[in-house]
Amino acid sequence: MSRRGGKGGDHAHHDRWLVSYADFITLLFAFFVVLYASSRADQRRQSQIAHSIEAAFQTLGLFPSTAPSRAHQGALADGREPAAPVNVILGDDLSASPAVQRDLKELEARLTGLLSNQIAGHVVALRMGRDGLVISLREAGFYDSGSAVPHAQSRVTLDAIANTLARTPWDLRIEGHTDNVPIRTAQFASNWELSTARATEMVKSLIVEHGFAPGRLSAAGFAEYHPVSGNDTAEGRAQNRRVDIVVLPRISAPPPPAL
Repeated sequence: MSRRGGKGGDHAHHDRWLVSYADFITLLFAFFVVLYASSRADQRRQSQIAHSIEAAFQTLGLFPSTAPSRAHQGALADGREPAAPVNVILGDDLSASPAVQRDLKELEARLTGLLSNQIAGHVVALRMGRDGLVISLREAGFYDSGSAVPHAQSRVTLDAIANTLARTPWDLRIEGHTDNVPIRTAQFASNWELSTARATEMVKSLIVEHGFAPGRLSAAGFAEYHPVSGNDTAEGRAQNRRVDIVVLPRISAPPPPAL
């Protein structure tokens, strides 16, 4: 005979589902903790990438340097201290700097003393132009008519100018200019070719003979289209036939060591 309702009988456990539910909740909590940790890591990584891109563009001069916002002041998102700002010179336009203007003025004074005889003879002229200090070499003192290579008599003057500029950090733009008298020779078909050839020949001389870093130099030919005087007189045309060395308030490459 079977017993029913006795103290020793089996008891049905209707709450055992709570154990499985608790395990599920624990796993779900762990899953969301992992997601949260991953999102925080991504945020830090994105912040680092954003800072790196911004710094790179500021270095290239594409974006202006701005003061850090409140969100960026103090420690970064990952607890690191923000890096100190870097003052970048290479590639920047420094023309507004009083120190740079003073340096160019001192260079002008130094060249004026060095080239006093050539200035008095009207074969060299110095002036502060829109883009920087302009050293004008008139054709009469440096070139034979229709030639892109400076003649031998000008070598001493050119060497003195090159040696002075080699000790400065500034970029140089060499510009060839002519008057409006057409030229057509076996070597040069027009004033464009002559002005460009004179500029590039000067650049080659500075690199090969004086050790200038090529990154500091550029060449341009303007033919008769940038006159400094009228072309209606012989004197005006003589002033327009020139090669200008423009000392730019910009640094793209370090100058060679002084000899």
